[in-house]
Amino acid sequence: ESGFEPIIVDSFVGIRAGFHKPIENVQHEIIITPKMSFGTGHHATTYMMIGQMENIDFKNKTVVDFGTGTAVLAILADKMGAISIDAIDYDEWSIENSIENASINNCSVIKLIKADTISTGNTYDIILANSNLNVIIDNLAAIKESSKKGTIILLSGFMKVDETIMFKALAEYNIQGLKAVQNGEWICIYAQMN
Repeated sequence: ESGFEPIIVDSFVGIRAGFHKPIENVQHEIIITPKMSFGTGHHATTYMMIGQMENIDFKNKTVVDFGTGTAVLAILADKMGAISIDAIDYDEWSIENSIENASINNCSVIKLIKADTISTGNTYDIILANSNLNVIIDNLAAIKESSKKGTIILLSGFMKVDETIMFKALAEYNIQGLKAVQNGEWICIYAQMN
């Protein structure tokens, strides 16, 4: 915990632990209890996902956060006005940590689901998936099922060398990869359901 330093994504989001002083001059502040879960904002993939979320209108939208980790992306979606958020992770520790983090941030529309797939029977306006290449490719059919025409899909957790594989896989499911942003060796893909 002591090694956890606050993260600032431009003037958009500040992420800190409860023992840090408040972060000023950001639109949204997220407090995370830094335990063992992945997704505190330090990793390039989480940082890019947050950066891309800034350009999306979450007001009154339904959202799924697949591979939620600490629930940081779900919490941000809540703060940005989403009306319903399903946050999914297969790891019991992540679920417990996410429940705690959602509570600390006064989130009221996040539903935590322990599962290793995105299949919830729901369709969403926005799908966030920050995991790894194999998990995302394995779940593309479920992502398609959970989408409707125009659903925005943000994907990360894979490297620049995987970009061609990822765009090809998306196209097979009629998902249009619109752009990729890069941070070091990692990329984040902004896509939309056709």
